Amino acid sequence: MLRSAVLSLAVLVFSLSPARAQEAGAPDTAAQDTGWKQLFNGKDLTGWEHVGPGGFTLEDGLLKPHGGMGLLWYTSEKFGNAQIRVVFKAVQNDSNSGVFIRIPEKPTEPWMPVNKGYEVQIDNGEDDYHCTGVLYSLVKALARPQKPPGEWNTMVITLDGPHTIVELNGVKVTDYTEGDPVPPKKEQWEPDRGLRPNEGYMGLQNHSDRDVVYFKEVAVRTLSH
Repeated sequence: MLRSAVLSLAVLVFSLSPARAQEAGAPDTAAQDTGWKQLFNGKDLTGWEHVGPGGFTLEDGLLKPHGGMGLLWYTSEKFGNAQIRVVFKAVQNDSNSGVFIRIPEKPTEPWMPVNKGYEVQIDNGEDDYHCTGVLYSLVKALARPQKPPGEWNTMVITLDGPHTIVELNGVKVTDYTEGDPVPPKKEQWEPDRGLRPNEGYMGLQNHSDRDVVYFKEVAVRTLSH
């Protein structure tokens, strides 16, 4: 009888263990968020500055762009050998915005980041060189996994030395290394071609009044090698 009771207790403890709960589908939030530093606090724009026309306002704890074209950039540090996680939703399929990376200097106007850094595009209405998750006009999308308007998307940008990987909703969209061949510049609003630095400032684009993209998270964590 005693042996039977001990075995029953062991089975109960094992079934309630965190590992078993995770296997059953419970998310391990603490593990998922290890090392992430939130750059946007959901309350105000502490640590951020805006350059160019338009701007960003806070609406129910979310960043909402208006007007443009401008850039809200994080002022405290440059990022390299890191991952940047951005959670966003578009109001329309072709709502236009972007996440800027590898900006070499503190921007004083919105076009320097276009030509000296990279824009990771947000716009699901354009072709495969100008759609969400690509380095705008430089690479062709490997996939197009953006969710429908009104649904949240998670973009993870990995900066590993000269290597840039962009994943959207867990699907790889861009895999680019400095020096890889790119198509020639065709339009004046496309970025100048050329190498970018291994680290730089990051920012969020506001494009116009009709291009509404809400952001609820901007976070970064250092890569461990």
